Amino acid sequence: MLELADSLLPVLHAGEPVAVVTVIRAARSAPRGPGAAMAVHRDGSVIGSISGGCVEGDAVLLATQVLATGHGMVASLGFSDEAAHAAGLACGGSVDVVIHRVDPADAVARAALEVPVDRSARVGIVVSGVAAGRLIPGDGLPAETRILESAYDGADVFVVQRDPRRRLVIAGAGEHAIALCRVASAAGFAVTVCDVWERLVTAERFPTAERLVVGTPAEHLDDLVGPDPARAAVCVLSHDERVDVPTLAAALELGAGFVGAMGARGTVAHRARLLAEAGVDAAEIARIHAPLGLDLGAPSPAGTAISILAEITAARHGGTGLPLRELTGPLHRSAASCTVAAAPQPA
Repeated sequence: MLELADSLLPVLHAGEPVAVVTVIRAARSAPRGPGAAMAVHRDGSVIGSISGGCVEGDAVLLATQVLATGHGMVASLGFSDEAAHAAGLACGGSVDVVIHRVDPADAVARAALEVPVDRSARVGIVVSGVAAGRLIPGDGLPAETRILESAYDGADVFVVQRDPRRRLVIAGAGEHAIALCRVASAAGFAVTVCDVWERLVTAERFPTAERLVVGTPAEHLDDLVGPDPARAAVCVLSHDERVDVPTLAAALELGAGFVGAMGARGTVAHRARLLAEAGVDAAEIARIHAPLGLDLGAPSPAGTAISILAEITAARHGGTGLPLRELTGPLHRSAASCTVAAAPQPA
């Protein structure tokens, strides 16, 4: 529900109720996991999704019923593998969902939805018993999306948790920075661009940036990464060692969760020597993702930006960066369970 805040709040402000369908459990290869949500308006329009399209039709029918009656419900949606393939559906998964109506006067819903995106937010949804679908305040609930057994008058409660947006600080305002800002913003990052050249750090060049800063990145970095550096990524794209080295040193010292820098292999080695001479520990230097990006074979700024964002994402989730066809096991699993498929042997 919280992921749909930008779309739900205007509806509630207009005095209209809305039905929300939230995934509370997912089995096998369901495309979206617990916490995924969709909403159905009284006019039949739909916001968001809870799968790849396999169960949305049934979800809309149930949501329409809940919107009319006001009574929440819990349901299981999905197909067996055989039924899925017979129907032409590829996932073969299933999801348990809770469906509830959110009314404009619901103070619990409004309070949770109005939390700014740069702060964590949570709300509880009762998912069993006669109170199924009731919202409870998030105060005191754990900061993770999961089910709490017997947490509300003996009924189970599903906690919907939304973390603050992750921050991306880009040092340097060249063409690669423009492309990275664009794709990272689309992926949900709060992007800050910092460069010493005022004529490069402009809203016209970076229309999707959350913040533009003119100055030496290293001097501003403490403020730019925010109160939780472990959730921030710092990418150095300036191609100037006078900027690169102090910015990398500052990012490592602050404990930024991801630190990366563009550059040829010779440049990477030279920077590492300069960082070591500046007293940066070897283990810290080894944390730098450089040369930055995964090998996608696309040298354009747009292709490079995608490769950088892919590496940030893989590092965040512990992904292998390998094609899924080279891995075995479920597609949606923890990183720890990833195994590489054996290469086929020649005949």
